[in-house]
Amino acid sequence: MQHKRRILPPVWLAVCLLAAVALHFFLPLLDYATLWLRIVGVAVLLFGIYMSASAAGAFNRAGTPVVPFERSTVLLTDGWYRFTRNPMYLGMAGILLGAALFMGSLTPFAVIPAFMALIAERFIIPEEAKLEAAFGRDYKDYKARVRRWL
Repeated sequence: MQHKRRILPPVWLAVCLLAAVALHFFLPLLDYATLWLRIVGVAVLLFGIYMSASAAGAFNRAGTPVVPFERSTVLLTDGWYRFTRNPMYLGMAGILLGAALFMGSLTPFAVIPAFMALIAERFIIPEEAKLEAAFGRDYKDYKARVRRWL
């Protein structure tokens, strides 16, 4: 069986960040930059980094793989996972939101829903199917009480 090479979520995040910067510089729409919005943007960006990193750390502590499509050995339902089924991806979306706020024009915001749709289609939906196959009723119950994003 041939192993497919996949572009991993952090790479998609980097591509989307570059796209947001390009949109800001080459197609800015409504410059609204203020010092306090830039400060909020940095705070949101840092919070996104913290959320993603701490959620990945929870995977490592539990001894289950962080890399998408590897076989999960533990179903995490505590910490960030009490509020969102995908804190690593939500944190990445937060990084994009913080960057867009910091840049101070509307066009970088267009990247966020595109990133979320791409991540849902390429990673979340297939991962959910694998988790349901691996954990059965436990995952279905978890999925019924915790939202995909927020």
